[in-house]
Amino acid sequence: MALMDFIKKQFIDIIQWTETGDGTLAWRFPMAEMEIQNGASLTVRESQVAVFVNEGQVADVFGPGMYKLTTQTLPVLTYLKNWDKLFESPFKSDVYFFSTRQQVDQKWGTPQPITIRDKDFGAVRLRAFGNYSFRIGDAKLFHTEISGTRDVYGVADLDGQLRGLVLQNISNAIASSGVPFLDLAANQIQFAQALAAQLVPEFEKIGIKLENITVQNVSLPEELQKILDQKIGMGMVGNDMGKFMQYQTAQAIPKFAEGAGGGSGIAGDAMGLGAGVALGQVLAQNLAQGLSPSAAAQAAATQQQPAVAVVSPADVMTTLEKLGELKTKGILTQEEFDAKKAELLKKLV
Repeated sequence: MALMDFIKKQFIDIIQWTETGDGTLAWRFPMAEMEIQNGASLTVRESQVAVFVNEGQVADVFGPGMYKLTTQTLPVLTYLKNWDKLFESPFKSDVYFFSTRQQVDQKWGTPQPITIRDKDFGAVRLRAFGNYSFRIGDAKLFHTEISGTRDVYGVADLDGQLRGLVLQNISNAIASSGVPFLDLAANQIQFAQALAAQLVPEFEKIGIKLENITVQNVSLPEELQKILDQKIGMGMVGNDMGKFMQYQTAQAIPKFAEGAGGGSGIAGDAMGLGAGVALGQVLAQNLAQGLSPSAAAQAAATQQQPAVAVVSPADVMTTLEKLGELKTKGILTQEEFDAKKAELLKKLV
């Protein structure tokens, strides 16, 4: 009876894996009730690694090549099975194949803005995304730490874990890069290099080798993007603060006049003029702190020059009401309001 069972058994003569290119990282050779024949052929193709596992313990590891399975080619398995000089045939062993091909264009990104610490702005929030590529670097470690006894383990099974490691190390990467927060968008390569330096040892802990990582976009919060735009504007005008303030004033006055709302004709023009005078006073005060004494005195003299406008009594009253609204909203100070009021009342004499 035992002889008949032995005859009915199927023995494995060839062990190999033909990858299908579907993102499989680890594949278990189907053993079923079959056993491996003494002298069986093992074929490991380029970009593959084969691992023999005996009762849950990793034994022999094979790189690319063709092998005849004997006690000489299976030294660890021979030791684990207590084979002496003779190969006990047939035998059972789990065989796992691992793909060491580079897995490219893997996406990473921040689903929600993440908070980082910046030396200039304190706690700030950013979004970023890019891609990376990796391969299995240590099949034995990957088997024991990640894939285990699964029949098939794919890239999709590992995706969440790797992306989590990327997001976890972004803050440390920004800190170690030495790149100021406002300059991150313009220094994405340097940021990516710092991120890679943080991730390489983390990936190696699970048998993965990080081949490359890119940072394709860094989105700054709106308020800091405005600061960055101003910094760019400063770079365009260089050290000529006069030109920069002229540009800022020219941009701001129409917005104030438009925001004054609805006034038309002479009253609307006077309203825009009042907003312009108020803005000019504020800008002149700030600018005077950074200018030479003579330039500051000239700026102060300029801002005190009265604006001439001929208006009717009704228009004067309408304009005063508008200026009062600006004062209430904090756009005009009490002194500025009083000065403009005196100018307008003189026109009624």
